[in-house]
Amino acid sequence: MEKKFIIDTEARVERAVNYFKSGYNCAQAVVMAYDDVMGLSVEMLAKIAAPFGGGMGRMREVCGTVSGMTFIAGAISPATNPQNLDERKANYALVQRFAQSFRDENGDIVCRRLLGLEPSVERGESPMPSKRTEEYYRKRPCAEYVASAARIVAEYLTEQ
Repeated sequence: MEKKFIIDTEARVERAVNYFKSGYNCAQAVVMAYDDVMGLSVEMLAKIAAPFGGGMGRMREVCGTVSGMTFIAGAISPATNPQNLDERKANYALVQRFAQSFRDENGDIVCRRLLGLEPSVERGESPMPSKRTEEYYRKRPCAEYVASAARIVAEYLTEQ
């Protein structure tokens, strides 16, 4: 039997954005806003989502916010039995739904394209995260992407 969650969309969005603005990466911020859904502590979620920031280890691949939604999809629609193809299908369908919603809203799901970075970034970028300054937040749309992902998850959970 599925557990029901009380979802205040704007509160979830605000929580995710606040995590991001306090220094957590994009993937962490989205996942941590749903600690109750994930069934894990905020600290544990920060630990396991950390490598997915910056498009997976700052490689600028799939946006960390989309990876965050993917993590959450695993809790909402778990696929724990490798022989149960219906579970896997439902899980993958939810991941695809989240990704398509994000793509529809933001134009892409790939970090470097969302940020307008040069294709040369594909050869690798320094693993050093950018310092979080007022200028960083002014020029980067990442907080908006965090809000978008948190909203997409909240809207889905509200529908259920």
